[in-house]
Amino acid sequence: MQASGQLIGYARVSTQAQDLEQQRLALGQIGCNRIFEEKISGANRDRTELNRLLDHLRPGNVLIVTRLDRLARSTTDLLHIAERLRAIDAGLRSIAEPWADTTSPAGRMVLTIFAGIADFERSLIGERTSAGRAAAKARGVRFGPKPALTPEQVSHARQLIAEEQRPVAEAARLLGVHRATLYRALSK
Repeated sequence: MQASGQLIGYARVSTQAQDLEQQRLALGQIGCNRIFEEKISGANRDRTELNRLLDHLRPGNVLIVTRLDRLARSTTDLLHIAERLRAIDAGLRSIAEPWADTTSPAGRMVLTIFAGIADFERSLIGERTSAGRAAAKARGVRFGPKPALTPEQVSHARQLIAEEQRPVAEAARLLGVHRATLYRALSK
């Protein structure tokens, strides 16, 4: 991808009290024709101006940020944004991190390596989670919500229904559970 289109900036600060002026100046010096700005935490998934910017980009445009942490909240988030940019043939550059320049072959290679590392990390986490779950099950750990009724309560409900001829609805009310919960417990 050649950097032949417009340079479009994105500036973000986390709180209303912070100032965007330094980012605005740096992006202007680079030559950004337009700068999308917002004052919102990076942890917030609904960043309106970032979404508007991504919708605004056209093939050949280059998204410029002063630092990657102004754009993405995690490596995974950065990779998702970079993939969206690649899909529309737009580039990404960070002023503070020159290695993050998808308009150059070296920058694309670095992001490809990051994507591979992130995928490897997700696989390792999944494997560790599965192994931990299997070990916990082997130790007798039960997963899921705690049963609403103890075995003694189920036994008591059976006695109320069978021996005392009480309706299931009444037994459920006495035990403080919904009738459907009692039916499920009785069927086990």
